This record gives sequence, structure tokens and C-alpha cells, in this order.
Amino acid sequence: MTNVRFVKFLLFTNALVPLVMLLWDVYREHVGPNPPEFMTRTTGMLTLVFLMITLAVSPARKITGWNGLIKYRRMLGLFAFFYGFLHLMTYVGFDRYFNFRSIPGDVLSRPFIAFGMTAFLLMTPLALTSTDKMVKRLGGKRWRRLHALVYAAGVAGALHFWLFVKSDTRLPLTFAFILLLLLAHRVFVRLYPPGRSDEVSTSAR
Repeated sequence: MTNVRFVKFLLFTNALVPLVMLLWDVYREHVGPNPPEFMTRTTGMLTLVFLMITLAVSPARKITGWNGLIKYRRMLGLFAFFYGFLHLMTYVGFDRYFNFRSIPGDVLSRPFIAFGMTAFLLMTPLALTSTDKMVKRLGGKRWRRLHALVYAAGVAGALHFWLFVKSDTRLPLTFAFILLLLLAHRVFVRLYPPGRSDEVSTSAR
């Protein structure tokens, strides 16, 4: 238990480092000629990074056999939501100037905004139901079914990033490729679960 708490403390601390560095760069005015765009792009990137790490926990656990990894997935997912919320706030503040009435029209007129908003809306119920009490209230099966939406959020987030950049699409395509691998692993495990291969090899004998 002590080791888990210590690792969670390290994870929590390190997950905040990018935010501290961003604020430090803003304070020192090392954010380029367009600070709002720099902050928006950085928080969006951090959202996708933590989202991909969260999705990678289950495959890493199954491949390495280290079941303890699952204990840190919730915190990683919450940090993905946290940075997604900051990313949304940069849009609301710097792009819409807190004019909330203009947001629906902007969502309908700009596809990349629509995909970004979709990703955040999909992540919101996942963050709200991340507690142990909500797992018990929903039941394990319904909870897992709901949290499968994280893959849809990842797809929407990758599309949002791809449509946002105007020329260099290497980073969005990299995120899309990583997401494709994670989805492929999920489908493979569902079609060929580890126990099933053991049963086939046993029956063959």
C-alpha cells in the first residue's frame, strides 16, 4: 500500500510538471508571438498524451503481466480530463472571450471545434463516474461499457488535432497511429482472449 501511494504521489507530481513549465514559460514570455495559441496547442497536446497513456495501461498490463499498473489508470485518465478542461478554457477565454452564446454557432461552423467539443463531452461522464462509489452504483459491467467511450473520445481528439493543424500533420497522424494500435489490441484480445488459446492448445493434445 505504501509503495502504491508513493508511486501515485510521484505520478501526480510529474503530471503537473508540464503545467508548471507552461505557466513558467508564460511568465517569462517564452511562448512565441502568439501566447494564446501556444497555450491552446500545449494543453490540447497534453490532453492527447495523457489520453493515450491511459489507453495504453490495459495493453501494457496484459503484455507485461504487471497487474499493479491498473491502480494508476484512474489518475492518468483524470489528468487527461484535467488538461482537456484547461484546453477548453483556453478556447472559451482566448477564442470566444467568454461569450458563451457564440459557442454553439462556432461548433456548427467549424468541424475541428465540433470534434474537440465531442471529445470533451465524451470524457466528462468518464471523469464523473471514476470513483469507487460510482463503479458500485453502476455495476461493473455497465461501468466498463460506459468507459469504453474513452476510445471514441480518443478518435474525436485525434480528428480535432488533425483538422486544427494546417500544414504539418505528422503529430496528429502519430497520435492516430498509436490509437489505431491500441484499438487493434483491444479487438484482438476480445476475439482471441488468453484463456481461449490455452484451451485450444490443451484440446489439441
